[in-house]
Amino acid sequence: MSQLVLVTGGAGFIGTHLVHKLLAAGLRVRVLDNLSPQIHGEDARLRYVPPAGSEFVYGDVTCRSDVERALEQVNTVVHLAAETGTGQSMYEIERYYRVNVQATALIFDVLSNQQDRRVGNFVLASSRSVYGEGAYHCGSCAARRYPLPRQQAQLARHDWEPRCEACTGALEALPTREDDRLQPASVYAATKLAQEELVRVAAPAAGMAHAVLRFQNVYGEGQSLANPYTGILSIFSTRIRLGLSLPIFEDGQETRDFVHVDDVANAVLAAVINPQTAGVTVNVGSGRATSIMAIAQLLARLMGARVPPHVCHAYRVGDIRHNFADLSALEASFGVTPRVSLELGLRRFADWVATQPIPEDQLDKANEELRKRNLAG
Repeated sequence: MSQLVLVTGGAGFIGTHLVHKLLAAGLRVRVLDNLSPQIHGEDARLRYVPPAGSEFVYGDVTCRSDVERALEQVNTVVHLAAETGTGQSMYEIERYYRVNVQATALIFDVLSNQQDRRVGNFVLASSRSVYGEGAYHCGSCAARRYPLPRQQAQLARHDWEPRCEACTGALEALPTREDDRLQPASVYAATKLAQEELVRVAAPAAGMAHAVLRFQNVYGEGQSLANPYTGILSIFSTRIRLGLSLPIFEDGQETRDFVHVDDVANAVLAAVINPQTAGVTVNVGSGRATSIMAIAQLLARLMGARVPPHVCHAYRVGDIRHNFADLSALEASFGVTPRVSLELGLRRFADWVATQPIPEDQLDKANEELRKRNLAG
């Protein structure tokens, strides 16, 4: 009989794509998900239909009895379930810690006390956010630098770019490697790093192979269009469809590594099929830096936007300026390279969005929550 894979958060964006790939690979799949209204909408329990051939457990990763039930007879765990909003994490700190960190500890606590434990491989979905600003090159110092998170006073001056700590000179962003310095700039990022450390300690102690996958900015068809706290392309697509403007934070030249969900799901599948006995941590991205203005303009063109994107100079505390991934370790460990180009991926996303109901735009509400707490400007 094929191995049984538990996917926590498997009804979500990445999880749904992954489940289909796991089933196509001949594996048995069980999904544990609480169908969070913030992600799935208020009527998710009525609408959700598990992929054919999978088993669905309605439950929460913070509930011991749900976790115990979901882990029965499981061979591999893919832990995707998490709260993911950078800005929201800065004021819902206890919830982010409980769902991200304590739930991961709970899973390992249950596993360590199972009498007939079968889990031999643990795959964690982590985030590029653990790097903070990531790696840069200082031309003046001729050195690799890791600038500290930008503080509100700097952002309020519209002074967007990080500076070299040694000489205050200009910096050039570099592809960030897995062995670069880790310095989270948000509570969300801190919880992801804590998850990583739990996995790196608890998995080997229990004799499990493990892989930590640091996802860059994942996008694609199927992502939540209702969650105003994460998914910049979802937010942009909704405003385009409503004929609203696209406000671009800072000066629009901040960059991200946008990776299509198909490429991410393929990387997770590879980590499931090829257990890393000694453990491995790898970046999962496209390896390309794209400015927020550039991707907004491309999406606007593909969706026929009536109002062009515009720079509004707003900012959020905890946001980074630049980060893109060095993918050498991903290819070396799993033989995986990204295949979906940005334009093709965005076209697929735009075509899918056109088939979905138009959600309420909640961007202004989410930004106001941050401003009330002096976390945005």
